[in-house]
Amino acid sequence: MNILMLSSTFPYPPSRGGTEIRTFNLLKYLQQRHEVTLVTQRHGGVSDSEVEELRNHTTKLVVFPLPPEPKNQAGIGNLLGKVGRFSEAIVKATPPNVLYRYSPDIQTWVDEHVQAGKFDAITAEHSVNEIYVRPQWRTSVLTVVDVHSSLYGWINNHLEMGASPNSLRDRLYLSLLLARYEKRYCSKFSKIVVTTEDDRQQFHRFRPGAQIEVIPNGVDLEVFPYRSQDPGGHGLIFVGAMDAEHNIEAARFFALEVLPVLQQRYPDATFSIAGARPTAEVLKLGENQGVIVTGRVPSMAEYLHKNAVCVVPLRTGFGIKNKTLEAMAAGVPVVGSDRGLEGLTVDSNHKPLRALRANQVEEYVEAISRLFDEPQLREQLSRHGRTLVENEYTWDRAGQCYEQVLVSSS
Repeated sequence: MNILMLSSTFPYPPSRGGTEIRTFNLLKYLQQRHEVTLVTQRHGGVSDSEVEELRNHTTKLVVFPLPPEPKNQAGIGNLLGKVGRFSEAIVKATPPNVLYRYSPDIQTWVDEHVQAGKFDAITAEHSVNEIYVRPQWRTSVLTVVDVHSSLYGWINNHLEMGASPNSLRDRLYLSLLLARYEKRYCSKFSKIVVTTEDDRQQFHRFRPGAQIEVIPNGVDLEVFPYRSQDPGGHGLIFVGAMDAEHNIEAARFFALEVLPVLQQRYPDATFSIAGARPTAEVLKLGENQGVIVTGRVPSMAEYLHKNAVCVVPLRTGFGIKNKTLEAMAAGVPVVGSDRGLEGLTVDSNHKPLRALRANQVEEYVEAISRLFDEPQLREQLSRHGRTLVENEYTWDRAGQCYEQVLVSSS
């Protein structure tokens, strides 16, 4: 097949974030047996060498510049600018972040190549790329949107958890924009791909009867090899992009509320926050006893292997978490919240125990204490977590499922 993949996010290196990881690994799999053209946008942090590395994984790589973000003006000018952008978003039923990333040059390129019949299938990698796909193309070419995560579900979850930084704005977004947006764009595509059952149910409400496939994220088992030994000790680690609001909130919750209580039992307990782009708020956590903020690390697997337990104390967010799967693949026992373990069968009565669940401070303290004190329990979770990933959450498995969506005629 000749496949066109659209990704406004530059998907290399695949360690930058969840969107990059998913897009790159699906691309890498499809490229083995198909001709894949990737159209993407380059931001300021992308090096020439990274462009060339990505080119090696495509049949053809087409790179456009990323438009500059809207500039904030002072005083009344800034307010009028925000009102104007929000008004445009409401009229077009399209979020502002989708509109500002939109490139007329990409649209022209895509239009010309689709009209020339160059492609058998088009995939929009993440919903923000739906903007380039025209509704009428469904009659001439297979069009697929790989949603990654429902924007409506994400914002709604933040509101339900009381974690929205601007609840009034987000409630307006939900009622006036996001429901209309997701209902509108999902009707354009031949098929819809989501990562969780929750998202499938959400999109079935927007488009009853639609073909919606659940393809969860995976792990590259070569990048996250199984640990060679249990390090023991009282080291804890949390990983993720540390400029993301849900990760910042989780790191602060654990460092400021859970760790001090845990240190009453284990004074030498440490909490490593490992991930790129730590904000000033995250860096300040490093002033607390036992808290280590690493920033970007050369090998996340090595940092995971050094710690006895990986905590995933997310209180917001939607979908299966790459950080949880990667820790399990590395053989590090996981203690996670309902959000951190979402979509994973880890503590069912009918399945092996694969992780411990905690949502409140005292639940984290008890679960982590068990793992610190019980080597056999650490070993149990380590083995069962790795087996779960090997059997159900590899990128080869995800790629096979994605390929089937594209090659299937019905």
